[in-house]
Amino acid sequence: MDRMLYIAMTGAREAAHSQEVNSHNLANASTTGFKKNLEAFINHPMRGPVYDSRDYVQLESMRADFAHGPQISTGRDLDVAVQGDGWIAVQGVDGNEAFTRAGNLQVDAVGLLTTADGRPVLGDDGPIAIPPSETILIGGDGTISVRPLGQEPNVLAEVGRVKLVNPQGQDLERGEDGLFRRADGAIEPADAQVRLQSGMLEGSNVNTVEAMVNMIELSRNFETQVKLMKTAEELDRSSAQLLRIS
Repeated sequence: MDRMLYIAMTGAREAAHSQEVNSHNLANASTTGFKKNLEAFINHPMRGPVYDSRDYVQLESMRADFAHGPQISTGRDLDVAVQGDGWIAVQGVDGNEAFTRAGNLQVDAVGLLTTADGRPVLGDDGPIAIPPSETILIGGDGTISVRPLGQEPNVLAEVGRVKLVNPQGQDLERGEDGLFRRADGAIEPADAQVRLQSGMLEGSNVNTVEAMVNMIELSRNFETQVKLMKTAEELDRSSAQLLRIS
């Protein structure tokens, strides 16, 4: 009896966890550059004195799906989308280098080029300062050009270059802030092969229909595990009554 209860309990626990991850993915279906979470489970046998008495499932690891999201045209000069593989380097809250695919950039109150959530975009020499200007253009290689205030339309000045990197997916881990970092803490060198397209954004790679179907399946799975636990309780109660009668 305890085997049935144990297996159902662990199944319900992991189904609830999967539902939490799926809900987080679904909540970010419209987040620019979001990469959905994937789970990996492992089967653990419970060792008995002679043979394996039961098995239970346990979450082994969480990783990101690095598939590219859809390209969305916005026409905004400070919107950039990474073309193909690669990342935009930014400065995380801890001051260290981090990476994002969210290219909805802006200039903050002190003139720094930042992401939409305020993280400074990194250039060759650190955060990029943008002088007062009428136009800001970002080239395919990340070069930033501005037309200073009061200058003729054909007068452009180069003020920096967005650092573009291309680390391997297995070297990255996602932080609590949603940014990716090298797991070993190393600084990733710039990669000149990574290209940007201005006036575009990369959408989330979450498929909402798939996530909704997954949510229904996980709910049914959880309900099934709970029913099994109730059945185990009823069988245990019936067994106890039979023992009292005998």
